[in-house]
Amino acid sequence: MPVRLGVNIDHVATIRQARGTHEPEPVAAALLAQGAGAHGITVHLRADRRHIQERDVKLLKEVLAVPLNIECAASAEALEAVVPVKPAWVTLVPETREELTTQGGLDALFLHTHLRPIIRELHASEIRVSLFIDPHPDQVKMAAKLEAEAVEFNTGVYADLAPGADPGPELARLRESARLAFKLGLKVLAGHGLTLQNVGPVAAIPEIEELNIGHAIIGRAILVGLEKAVREMIGAINEGGI
Repeated sequence: MPVRLGVNIDHVATIRQARGTHEPEPVAAALLAQGAGAHGITVHLRADRRHIQERDVKLLKEVLAVPLNIECAASAEALEAVVPVKPAWVTLVPETREELTTQGGLDALFLHTHLRPIIRELHASEIRVSLFIDPHPDQVKMAAKLEAEAVEFNTGVYADLAPGADPGPELARLRESARLAFKLGLKVLAGHGLTLQNVGPVAAIPEIEELNIGHAIIGRAILVGLEKAVREMIGAINEGGI
C-alpha cells in the first residue's frame, strides 16, 4: 500500500496569528490539502495557543472528509479541549513553552503511569491514540503495553543530520523500531523535519504507513501554492516507497 501523507497546517495559523487577523484561514488550507490528495490533516493544539486555536479544531472536524489528527500534550487541560472535538486520532507529544517546535519524542517509559489514564480516557471517548516517540525499542514496547493504537517515530535526528553525514545509522534505528512496532500490532507513522529531499528513504521503510509533514509543505507552498506543494510531497513519498 502507498504511504499516506498527513499534512500539518500549523504554520498557516502561525502566519495568521502574527497579525492577529483572520487570514490566512487554516481551515481553507486544510481543504486545499485534502483536495490535492492529503490522506489526513494534523494540527498541534498547544497550551499557549501560539498557532492553532480551539475554534480551528472544531471547524476542521466539521468540514474534513479525511481523518483529523490532533497533537497535544499529555495533560488534563489538553484533553478538556480535545476530547469534545472527537478527532479520529490524538497524538500525545512532549511540549514546553520555550521550544520553537517539538523537541524529541515523548518518554513513554518515564511517563507510563501518567499516560495510562489519559490513554484510557481517550479510548473511552472512542478516540484512537498515537504516541510521538523516538525510535527506540523500549519506547515501542511501552507504547504497546499502554495500548496505544500507533506510534509516530520522531525523524528529527535523521532530518537534522549535517550535509554529507551518513544517514545509515539513523535509518537503521527507524527500520528496526518500525519492524518491532509492526510485530507488536502497532500502526507505524513517522514525521518531523521531513522534506522533499530527505523523505524518500523513510517512505521506503515497509512498515511505515503514514508520514506527517508540515513545515516543508507550508514553506514550499509560499513559492508554488499549497496544492502543488502537497502533490509534490506525495510524489516524493511514492517515489521513495517504490
